[in-house]
Amino acid sequence: MEPAALERFHSPGKGNGLRSRRSMRPGELLYRDVPFAYVLSKQQLGSVCERCLRRNENLHRCSQCKVAKYCGRTCQKEAWLDHKQECKCLKSIEPNFPPDSVRLAGRIVFKLLRQSVCPSEKLYCFSDLQSNTEQLSEEMKDGLRHLAQTLQLYLKTEIQDESQLPPAIDFFQIFTKHLHRPQKWAPFGGLQRCHCCVNCV
Repeated sequence: MEPAALERFHSPGKGNGLRSRRSMRPGELLYRDVPFAYVLSKQQLGSVCERCLRRNENLHRCSQCKVAKYCGRTCQKEAWLDHKQECKCLKSIEPNFPPDSVRLAGRIVFKLLRQSVCPSEKLYCFSDLQSNTEQLSEEMKDGLRHLAQTLQLYLKTEIQDESQLPPAIDFFQIFTKHLHRPQKWAPFGGLQRCHCCVNCV
């Protein structure tokens, strides 16, 4: 189904959603697109290509960070725009490794800074995602503040001074937009609201 066949709507107290403008058959695909940003979970690193997400026993690792692995040169070249800055950050903190949510937030920051347009933004853009700050307990907010500080340390080689960032890029708010469900803290999120933990936006 094309984006024109879908419409955005707001449901008070529940957030934003998408709905079809026409009747649908059971099992019909509503919409498919590439994510704005994504990362492999730490458990998947080394067994799945960072670009095409296919399982492969013979992946080739990035010669710089030695973390990202690809099927071959084609996937590595296609992934370079998203991996270039992340590569420097991963290298700068070794032997430590950031949590998956921090890597995802880093990719979101770099994409927002590049001001690159993603096809998936036809229906929603990152700024449209709802922040759930008002529904969070102080304990959850403290946890997100800690993640925002971890993100700041992780990005230090590429972003020396967070105050120089455009106002639309707020590390804490990026994490509040990742919350999967306000009542349960899960630092992964996405445009989809379902029962699984997603690692893409």
